[in-house]
Amino acid sequence: MASPTGTPPGGAGADGDAALLGVVADPSRLTILRILAEGPRCVCEVQAGLAIPANLLSYHLKVLREAGLIVGVRRGRWIDYHLAGDAAVRLHTALPLPCPPATATGSTGGPS
Repeated sequence: MASPTGTPPGGAGADGDAALLGVVADPSRLTILRILAEGPRCVCEVQAGLAIPANLLSYHLKVLREAGLIVGVRRGRWIDYHLAGDAAVRLHTALPLPCPPATATGSTGGPS
């Protein structure tokens, strides 16, 4: 879903942020991102995690690639996909929310 200028969604301003969030608003695309957040996957492994036909998976992967959220690398006749290096930052930036407190380590960032 690149813009008419050919730039991926998530550019400057609310329109770019809304376009980027629109890309991930689809349940299948969000599931693909969650699968790839675990690490690089062959397209066959991505399909195993979704109950959609191959042509529909191909479409969703294309939308995510055009948005700059995932990268596909050809390996023979297979394509391995992984999250783009800046995908998480771009999505977080598009959301008008503060960073959540660090709860994974039990630290809230406050004094002990």
